[in-house]
Parts: sequence; structure tokens; C-alpha cells
Amino acid sequence: MLEHGHNPYLVAASLAIALMSGFTGLSLTRGASGMGVARRKLVVSMSAVALGGGIWSMHFVAMLGMQLPVQFYYDALTTMVSALVAILLTGIALLFVHFGPRTPGRITLAGACVGIGIPAMHYIGMSGIRIVQPVYSQTGVGIALASSLALGIMSFWVCYGKREARNIVYGTIGFGLSVFAVHFIAMAGTHFMLVDGAEASSLRLSNEVLAFGVTLSAFAIAGAFLLMGVTFGLPFRETALAAPLQDVASAPPATPPAAEPEPETQALAAGRIPYEKEGRIYFVPEEEVAAVRAEGHYTFLYHRTGRLFCPWSISQVEERVADPHFLRCHRSYLINSRFVTGFERKKDNGVCYFDEGLPLDKAPVSRSYLKSIREKLGV
Repeated sequence: MLEHGHNPYLVAASLAIALMSGFTGLSLTRGASGMGVARRKLVVSMSAVALGGGIWSMHFVAMLGMQLPVQFYYDALTTMVSALVAILLTGIALLFVHFGPRTPGRITLAGACVGIGIPAMHYIGMSGIRIVQPVYSQTGVGIALASSLALGIMSFWVCYGKREARNIVYGTIGFGLSVFAVHFIAMAGTHFMLVDGAEASSLRLSNEVLAFGVTLSAFAIAGAFLLMGVTFGLPFRETALAAPLQDVASAPPATPPAAEPEPETQALAAGRIPYEKEGRIYFVPEEEVAAVRAEGHYTFLYHRTGRLFCPWSISQVEERVADPHFLRCHRSYLINSRFVTGFERKKDNGVCYFDEGLPLDKAPVSRSYLKSIREKLGV
């Protein structure tokens, strides 16, 4: 077996890259649930590249700092595949939490995808080493996988359990430490031996060539980190201003388009709720709002024209809207009973269904509000 060690400066650099990529990726998706589908897909894709690319960059910065008594290199194709696997699995994780309801199960699945992606990238990347062969212990692999799953799920719960700035910061720390810790836990259970008569592949990456690519990746991550960090502390409005209107092509042809809510140039009358779009405040009649969903300290209004960003919290909406048809059905939802077309009881909770053509098809009814909702709906 060959003895190996690590350069402490590159170890520190690898941790910095893991933290910067985590912050960049998790900050990019801030407010993504309020965006239109096309823009949300773009943001999620960029975030997946940041997170997956960060996992890959952290790994190979640390590997550049690994010191062996013999010269070794990497297979280019395997190295590229390891990066793509990390990006793919982090992308799947982000799809779970940004498309569809953000339930505890989906948050856990998202964290598990990242928890699988980190060691998958690590061991695929390690399999690309040539001249020397890594030898793994079953205990080391098991501990690395278990640690990665636990830390990945924990970091996603911290970040997505409540979408606030401090949760993103805590989630960044959790993500960065999970990538960093899993790498060195796995390396602690890895030994290397020299392969006699190893043949050179047609595409080989020496440490010098790999360092060139990793340096470019690290600078891109650092630049993105600075761009995200410079506005991170500002009040969160711009990234979630106005979920765009429904696509014309996807709207039912028989349904006439709803009138655009009036702008702020008219006096605000009672019975209107404000929303923001492209830096302006508009008002929509409260009777036209089908439902209200909490998103941190703000809310989204579900209107026939689409999903609208409202600067009020759900508590403020509940206090200021006097319409008796607005009912609290969940700690995160208010519904307008005018738009409710169906109700389903599910053990100790329920679901309210809405008109077709709305951007929201159903809303959950929690156990604490079940009785009052049934009484109001007469079911």
C-alpha cells in the first residue's frame, strides 16, 4: 500500500469552494416558487450546475492536494461523468422542492438525492484514477454513505423547512460541511496500491491539466458567490416579484381572459389586496382571489391571471380582508369559498378543490381547521 497525505492549504480551499457553491446554488432558487415555469426551470438548472459543479470542484481541489509517492493521472471521460452525475442528482433534488407541493416527504427525498449524489460523484471520480488503484474498506464506504445521507437530508430540511435568509445560510453551512466531510470520511477508508503494467488511456488528465480546469471552475463559483452575496441581505422582493401570467397557449380557449387588476394610479379602496409586479404595486379585488398561500414573510395570491406576489404576510391578509368567504384552512393557506368546487375528507384532514383554469387546483385542510371548513362549506 502507498502512503498518502494532503496539502492543508488545498484542503482549506476545498472547504471554501463547497461553502461558496452551496450558498450560490441555494440562493439562486430563493423565490423560485413564485416564478413562471420557464424561468423556474432555468433557475433550477443554474442552481443544479452550481451545487453539482461545487461538489465536483471541491472533490478535485482536495484530490490535487493529495500527495502520493508516484505520479498518477485521471481518465478524462470518467472525470467528466462524475461531474455530470453530481449535477444530475442535485437537479433532481431541486425538482422535488421547486415543482409540486413542498411536503416533508419531498424535502426528505431531495436531501436523500443530494446525499446519494455526493458519494456517487466521489467514487466515480476515484474510479478514474490511473497508475494507482484505490482500495476501499466496506466500513469506510458505509460510513461515508450514511453520513452523506444524514447530512444531505439535514441541510435540505434546514434550508427548505422555512425559506428565510438565515435558513439559506444555515443550509449552506450544512451543504458545505456535508460535501467536505463525506470526501474526507471516504478518503480515511481508502488506500492506494500501485498497478503494475498500467496502460495509458487515449484521454488522460495529469494533475497539471486538471488543476487548470478546476481553477476555472473555482473562479466561476467564487464570482457567482459574490454576485449572489452582494444582494442577499437586501429585502427579498425582486426575485419573487411577479410570477408571470399563464401562458396564452396553455389557457383554455373557451375561457375569456380575466381583466388585469387596476394599477396603483387609482386610489386604493376597501376590498382590494396589493401585489407587486415589475417594481410596481397593483391592487386586485379580494373577491377575485381564489386562495392565498404563505411564503415566508410574504404570500402568493392565486388569481385567474396567474400567481401574484403579495407583500403582506398571511396573518395580515387574514386581518385585513373582511370578506366572509375567505376561510383559513391551513397555517399556510386561506381559501375563497366562492371558488371551491369540491371537498375530500382524508382521515383527520382534508382537501379543497378549485375551479379549472386557476393556477392552484387544490389546497390542504389541516386537522385544526377541518371542523370549521366543513361547517362553512356545509359538508
